[in-house]
Amino acid sequence: MSTKAESKKTTKKSGEGFSAEEKAAMKARAQGLKAEARASKNREEGEKAVAAAIAQMAEPDRIMAARLHEIITESAPDLMPKTWYGMPAYANADGKVICFFQAASKFGVRYATFGFQPDANLDDGNMWAASFALIELTAVEEAKIKALVKKAVSG
Repeated sequence: MSTKAESKKTTKKSGEGFSAEEKAAMKARAQGLKAEARASKNREEGEKAVAAAIAQMAEPDRIMAARLHEIITESAPDLMPKTWYGMPAYANADGKVICFFQAASKFGVRYATFGFQPDANLDDGNMWAASFALIELTAVEEAKIKALVKKAVSG
């Protein structure tokens, strides 16, 4: 159970400003924008930023993010690695994020998320999945992700 002082750090009342999580997210986004500017000009910078983001993750998120990075860069080598809100993401030649990984530990939830943005070519009628919960990556999930990434970048 948290104390009243601890709860003030993570919650806010009307007019009190931003919570600690909101401030951390804004700081990560500002750092991400700087990294994006460097990464969009240089693949090596993007790789460094993604590697640093993955290195900061707790297990098992770190293992999943590292394997997803391998899968995505193999399946869609033209996507540019970058960070997006402090998490690994992969953008097209126009700089638009196509897919991303969100660590479970970042928000204290029970599963990580692998998702796609609107510029991904995943349209399938009037409704399709745009993000997926990940508990573990097995060969089955890896095959599905490879196919989705390839479809997302298809023209």
